[in-house]
Amino acid sequence: MSKVAWIGLGVMGYPMAGHLKSSGHDVTVFNRTREKTEKWVAEHGGSFGTTPAEAAEGADIVFTCVGNDDDLRAVTLGPDGFYQCLKPGAVHVDHTTASAEIARALYEAAKSRGAGALDAPVSGGQAGAENGKLTVMVGGDESDFAKAQTAIASFAHAVTLIGPSGAGQLTKMVNQICIAGLIQGLAEALNFGMRAGLDMEKVIATISKGAAQSWQMENRWKTMIAGEFEFGFAVDWVRKDFGICFDEARRNGASLPVTALVDQFYADVQEMGGRRWDTSSLIARLNRDESKSS
Repeated sequence: MSKVAWIGLGVMGYPMAGHLKSSGHDVTVFNRTREKTEKWVAEHGGSFGTTPAEAAEGADIVFTCVGNDDDLRAVTLGPDGFYQCLKPGAVHVDHTTASAEIARALYEAAKSRGAGALDAPVSGGQAGAENGKLTVMVGGDESDFAKAQTAIASFAHAVTLIGPSGAGQLTKMVNQICIAGLIQGLAEALNFGMRAGLDMEKVIATISKGAAQSWQMENRWKTMIAGEFEFGFAVDWVRKDFGICFDEARRNGASLPVTALVDQFYADVQEMGGRRWDTSSLIARLNRDESKSS
């Protein structure tokens, strides 16, 4: 088992780090909010550091799961960042959904220290993190991937090395672009079916066996109809992810018209007070708009 550090105990990182500890790894954690750090240690054991650098001292693998590029830059290259003590042969595994640019920059910074870096964003949401069933898409060197793969598997059911540094983040962008139109389509379909007076349980039981089936349909249709959105992947987060997609699309020339439209729909949901609602809350916007017109 490896000596590992975990930086960032948010709704995803907290249970992911817990799975690592349960798998037998020696885990030291750090979070900006000290209370959350102490709560994790009380619950899982292990130890904590008062700075990212202190937490990562002597670690074979350092995991990060923070908010965005700026947060990632702070915990790695900032004054208290752990890259100052990243030992030769160690691997930094980043689970933040961030830009491919910072992934490549950290890869170069790690290599200059004789260490490695993998960009490894995840899909599966909070439930996937809690149940240890995440999908992890990885960019980086095969030798570094081999060092970290077993540890990552503690909280994942699929871990794939996609390509060189940045490939993991680019794959996550593909994932988010796919989901954008899918959730809007599901919201429109459910809203249509309810207004048509259909028994939606029978409808979903039928169409989920065919080409319309999706994870979102299977896991969110009931809560969408009930107007329950206080869980899962927040609207604020998906808009942050879309921003990363748009930046990359401007660089590579890709056109994202549907994603751009859905992004504006999520802006409407934010204005409705749904910044922390689950992304399935797009149906609430439809209900609001149709209530206004009736």
